[in-house]
Amino acid sequence: MEFLRIERRDGVATVVMSRPDKKNAVNVEMWHELAEAFTAIERAHADRVMVLTGAGGDFCSGADLASLRGGDTLHYMADVSEAGRALHAMTIPTIAKVDGVAVGAGWNLALGCDLVVATDRARFSQIFVRRALSLDLGGSWLLPRLVGLQKAKEIAFFGDMYSAAEAADLGLVTRVVAPAELDATVDEMAQRLADGPARALSLTKQLLNAATESGSLEQALRRESQAQANNIGGEDAAEAKAAFLEKRSPVFGKHAAPGAAE
Repeated sequence: MEFLRIERRDGVATVVMSRPDKKNAVNVEMWHELAEAFTAIERAHADRVMVLTGAGGDFCSGADLASLRGGDTLHYMADVSEAGRALHAMTIPTIAKVDGVAVGAGWNLALGCDLVVATDRARFSQIFVRRALSLDLGGSWLLPRLVGLQKAKEIAFFGDMYSAAEAADLGLVTRVVAPAELDATVDEMAQRLADGPARALSLTKQLLNAATESGSLEQALRRESQAQANNIGGEDAAEAKAAFLEKRSPVFGKHAAPGAAE
């Protein structure tokens, strides 16, 4: 790929957005590459966790609208939306590793991940309104679910810049660390997830996502019952039981596709 690097180690796939001279602003080609990368990682049985980050000290400065070059805007937005759709469709755990700026669509890429780990110098903004634009890449869907409708409107209406600490106070950053600790912190979190029970983590993610999207408690209980039956019949649950009885740490298999029947 021209604008992405994909690095793999011990079940963790790291996607690095690489246009550092543009603070990793996403051009037309990179939107295609992101959608392709998310889809390929989701389908790869060996990839149990995805980390999304940016090269050169910044996460992502948003969409590079200059790359439109007079093209059809609706067609362009279809590409943007496809990347967001592919990210949200991932059933494996995902972590945004954020340094520098994460603004506009860049912030929404981070919010589309399950966890956001940021340095204390990271900065965030739903900058769209300052460019006479409205939210995209799922921001209008994600923000109200994460912070509530009124706070989402404040964030979107003013397009202010938030520090990592302020974003964490709003529940939009999972963990804030010093820049020197970012790599080690994300590596440790990602490896814990990669070493965990893939099916149970995948189904837990899907249950939590479904609960925030729609439905009643009764529907949630029904989904939980189906998921737990799926878990109990799998190899990871058998290994967890054996490890408990043998008083040792479980070693979960690396071969089963997350959430898939064996």
